[in-house]
Order: sequence, then C-alpha cells, then structure tokens
Amino acid sequence: MTEQDKNTAPLLDRTDTILESISDGVFTVDHDWRITSFNRAAEDITGVNRQEAIGRLCWEVFRASMCESACALRHTMDTGEKIINKSAYILNADGGRTPISVSTAILRDEEGNVAGGVETFRDLSVVEGLRKELEGRFQVGDMVSRSDSMRHILDILPQVAASDSTLLIQGETGTGKEMLAHAVHNLGPRKDAPFIAVNCGALPDTLLESELFGYKAGAFTGAEKDKPGRFALAEDGTLFLDEIGDISPALQVRLLRVLQEKTYEPLGGTQSLKTNARILAATNQDLASLVKKGKFRQDLYYRINVVAVELPPLRERKADIPLLVDRFVAKFNRMQNKYLIGITPEVLSAFMAHDFPGNIRELENLIEHAFVLCQEGAIEIQHLPEHFRSSAMEHHGDADLSGTLRAVEAQAIQDALKRNNYNRLAAAQDLGMHKTTLFRKIKALGIPLPARDGRRRTSK
Repeated sequence: MTEQDKNTAPLLDRTDTILESISDGVFTVDHDWRITSFNRAAEDITGVNRQEAIGRLCWEVFRASMCESACALRHTMDTGEKIINKSAYILNADGGRTPISVSTAILRDEEGNVAGGVETFRDLSVVEGLRKELEGRFQVGDMVSRSDSMRHILDILPQVAASDSTLLIQGETGTGKEMLAHAVHNLGPRKDAPFIAVNCGALPDTLLESELFGYKAGAFTGAEKDKPGRFALAEDGTLFLDEIGDISPALQVRLLRVLQEKTYEPLGGTQSLKTNARILAATNQDLASLVKKGKFRQDLYYRINVVAVELPPLRERKADIPLLVDRFVAKFNRMQNKYLIGITPEVLSAFMAHDFPGNIRELENLIEHAFVLCQEGAIEIQHLPEHFRSSAMEHHGDADLSGTLRAVEAQAIQDALKRNNYNRLAAAQDLGMHKTTLFRKIKALGIPLPARDGRRRTSK
C-alpha cells in the first residue's frame, strides 16, 4: 500500500461511516447506470438490501415515479445541473408507495473526472401522513376514508373492538362489511385468536348447521369421525356470520340459544359445549323490515343488534375512491409483482362519474381487470373493461368526463380554502402547489372567494 493509499483509507472509512449514520437514502451509479453503493437508509426506505441492489440497474431497484420520463439523475448526468428536493414517490419491496424528495449530483473521481452520479432521497411518509390528516383522511386498521359519512364509524371503531358485545354490520353488497369485521377483530383483545367467517347465504340449512355447530361420528350417513364446527374453531376469537338475514327460522332458534346461553350441541351430540367466541354479524337486508314481516325473529334481532353500524355505499363516499384505488394498486402490485404507478386523470374522472352499484368490490374488480392489460406505467381508459368504457362514454361523454375531473379539482381547492380560512397562500401550501398556480386554477374554475382572503392581520 502506497503512502497516498494509507492517507486515503481512513478518509474513505470515515465517509462510509457518515453515509451509514444518516437518515437519508444514498446510492451511486456508474456510467452504465449500475448501482455501485447503497447505504443503510436506502435499504430501509426501499426495502431492498444492498447485496441485492449493488450491480443492478438503478431503475430496477429504485422504482420511482420519475424513472420512466423525468429521471432527475439522468438530467444531472446529461447537463451537470444538480437537482434539489424534487418530489416523487417510490414503490417499495411490498408494493406500497413511499413519498420522497430527491437530490442529485455528479460523482467525480480523485482526478476530477466524472465517475457517475449520486442520488440522495428522503422519506416523506410522516410529512405525507400529516398532510393527509389535514385533508381529512381517517384510518383505523385497514379501514381508510376521507368521507364524512365514514368518520363516525372509524371514530367509534376502537371502542367497538374493545367490547365483547355482538356487532351487526349493515350495508349493500360490496361495501366492505367483512373488511370492517376484520378491522374490529384486529383492533381488539382477540386479535391473536382465530377470525372465522361463514357466509350463511351460500349454504343450505342442514349444511350450515353442521358447519356452525359441528357433528359427532355417526350423526348421519358419511359422518365417520367427529368434526368441530365454526363455533369451536373460533374459540376465544371472532366468528363472523355474513348474510345472517338468509338463515331459516329453525336455525334462528338454535343460534339464539347460543347467543343467550353461550352453549351449543354438535349434531348427534348429547352434551352441551361452551363457546367464548365473539359474534359479528352482517347483512345487506333490512332486518327490521324482515322482523315486521315475520321472516326474522325479533328476539334474535335484538340479540345481534347490540351495536349496529351502517356502511354507506360507495356512491355516497366518492371522496374515498382515490384512497381505495391507491390501496388496490398497491395490493395487486404485490400479488402480481408489478410496479404500476396508479391511474390517469381520465380514469379517475370516469370512476368519479360512475355510481358503482357493486360498491367497493366493483372498484376492486375494475382495478384487477386493468392489471391484466396494463404492463407498466399508469392504468388508462383502454385498460378497463369494455362494458365500463361504453357505459362511461354513453352516459357522460368526453366533455362530461373532463367536467367531472374539473369538478373534483374544484372541490379539493374549495375544501383546502375552507380548512385554511380562505388564506390562499396557506391553501396553496396545503395542496402542495405554488400560490400562482392556485390563483390561476381558482380563476379558471370560477371558484368564488370572499372579499378578504383570510390572512392574519395585526390589530390596531
């Protein structure tokens, strides 16, 4: 080792130590865009370890929204100009989107020659989370919303989860009743015990009874050995009875006894068994109306209706569509090992104009269909099912789709103005845009403003 090498080695060690200690992710690339270094924070933010990252093309590892069309590092390598704090987001190893700010610079060797490029990036998840809270986003467990119609439900969810009382979840098909049941289970003291779901409307009466209560060997032809029922499997956990309005009057009597006495008998059994499972029930029917018609027992209705929650249909909470789209895109990115970045404004406009008779389940189906046809980038109109495209064009047309998008944008700006007492500068910062951009949009969209703009004035 030369004397110069001896002097340089401690400096390199010191640099490596500094890079390992900072909270910003840092990676370097050579002229072929292959990663040559990758610090600890880069591992944490991307979810990719350095052994896997080093030697690979940077866009294979650092899957950012700017990689395809507006790569900051490429701009710096081509022009020599530094980029400072450019906003973007990356798809992490789990398929989730992480908001970041990016800075880039040229990497030079000891002789001053260009050796590659260096990019630093900062995780803005905490900042983004605060911004979404300001936008009115509510989240409890897996349930997420920015809709006022959902706020009361999410506000009481922790208290409901902490209780052992029976919960009745009502709502149209596809509104997320089972998702809400999962959230209640996962937030409560039974989260480490089983969550067992039964679709009461999908099974004939005799089979449903054996599924719920189990049976003893010899109880009927083919019952060669004992089989535990769902009440037994859900012991100390949660039993979710979906579509409870479809069960027969005879089974309603047996279920009522379980809820009242916490005991049941397997088919063919002679001894009562105790159950400690918490019962959550759901239905898309009006049980109160069924009680009046004599199709559902009144005593059972009151037993399962200790706490009731009504999930609104998606057409009444359209503000949640962008959040749900983000969640489904992240889900299918993970499942299909893809890196789609979301949907185009035209697709969002079509979604906002649609009534979604199938509710959240229909939206998820549309996103899953698009994932089959879309291989990269953003989901576009042509990636959606033909029946949806035809319906959107027939009922709304291109001009109306554009108008819907303008209406959504106008509503977002109005909400930001109200949150900030019509202080336009604060509203612009809230929306993440320059104040002149906000002023231009206010004028273009014809948004009315009060005479005073809400800026704080000093008292005389």
